[in-house]
Amino acid sequence: MTVDRTEALEMHRKAQGKIKLSPSVAIRTKRDISLAYLQGGAIAAGEIFKERDLAYEYTGKDNRLAIVSNGTSVLGLGNYGPEAALPMIEGKCLLYKKFGDIDAIPLCINPSEPERIMDFCRMLSPTFGAINVEDIKSPMDFNIVKTLRKELDIPIFGDDMHCSSVVILGSLINALKVVEKELSTVKIVIVGAGTSAIATAELMLYGGATNIVMLNRKGIVSSDMEELSGVQRHILDQLNPEGLRGGLKEAVKGADVLIGLTGQIGAFGVDEVRSMKSRAIVFPLGRPEPEMDPLEAKEAGAEVVGCGIVEGINTMPNLKVFPGITRGLLDVRATGLNFNVLMKAAKEYADNVDPRRLSADHITPHMFSDELTPRIAEAVAQSCISEGLARLTPAPHEVLERTWNRLFGGYSARY
Repeated sequence: MTVDRTEALEMHRKAQGKIKLSPSVAIRTKRDISLAYLQGGAIAAGEIFKERDLAYEYTGKDNRLAIVSNGTSVLGLGNYGPEAALPMIEGKCLLYKKFGDIDAIPLCINPSEPERIMDFCRMLSPTFGAINVEDIKSPMDFNIVKTLRKELDIPIFGDDMHCSSVVILGSLINALKVVEKELSTVKIVIVGAGTSAIATAELMLYGGATNIVMLNRKGIVSSDMEELSGVQRHILDQLNPEGLRGGLKEAVKGADVLIGLTGQIGAFGVDEVRSMKSRAIVFPLGRPEPEMDPLEAKEAGAEVVGCGIVEGINTMPNLKVFPGITRGLLDVRATGLNFNVLMKAAKEYADNVDPRRLSADHITPHMFSDELTPRIAEAVAQSCISEGLARLTPAPHEVLERTWNRLFGGYSARY
């Protein structure tokens, strides 16, 4: 989709921010003020002082998400800084509210040093039910999330890490059904070695993939490369089991799946697709523009194609899952998340496509599917309970019904 520059700027100028705060308590009398602020607030503070987790009961912590960014990796743009990151982060907050009824707050900050960013997140943790680390360059974002997960008792995650990997794996599960292949036997080539690529490879390996080849700008990622990050080296032993060397041409020959996570137009093309096995799957997921035109991939022989933007064939933006994942985490007051939780989310995402309608051109749920967020929230919530990551243990289907009620009013008659 082409967006008109003038129209986009005018929308932002008129809105002056895509989210706003509004009161949840009516203030009409002096008594209302006393209940909400002075005496009443002091009473609630006293209870929380005695039991810290009562902050979830007496404040908005249980529905509040911090989105923290220093703007060093703004989507498709690069290091634009915190002020320029605001339109993107505000937009994400808007989507959290629209699709998950989550009170997401944009917090764009100056520090470039990871320790200062982590200190900021540590200071935030009493106020928020979860923290989303967003648009921070790789591998800094990975290291921040990994460190804070060990320290804080709320979920710390990144959309480009965890939510993108869930969408990609969930879509691949359905694509493999269409082409009648198994995750454990296919050869998967991932072009890109940044945050999304590494997180996707990790989740696929956890889910049963055995043959993943990853490429960076210098070629196939291998142990003889000098400029690999610690995160890349950590996963190195699980990649490239055939010991391939060279570039994209060598990697993609005979591959079953080709995934682009570079954001570089022309990163691969018709020749690469034609060198793949029959019934190939091609996901050029670069944003804001894909590595190649998905239609060209189809014409070159790929049976299933997808794209990472909101319009096209089999659209796979992480917007489809981040509201549901976060809703599920918040509704059980989760202390964290792990691979099992993400796997449950990926499988629920895949299952949201009616098997009777599953086809090469329909492997992903519709963007505006009413059921998607409630079902993913339910799957995440129940998985957190099973994994011992939940402070609350709602009954089966309770989170689904509550989420449906939040978003649409009333209750779903379908479950």
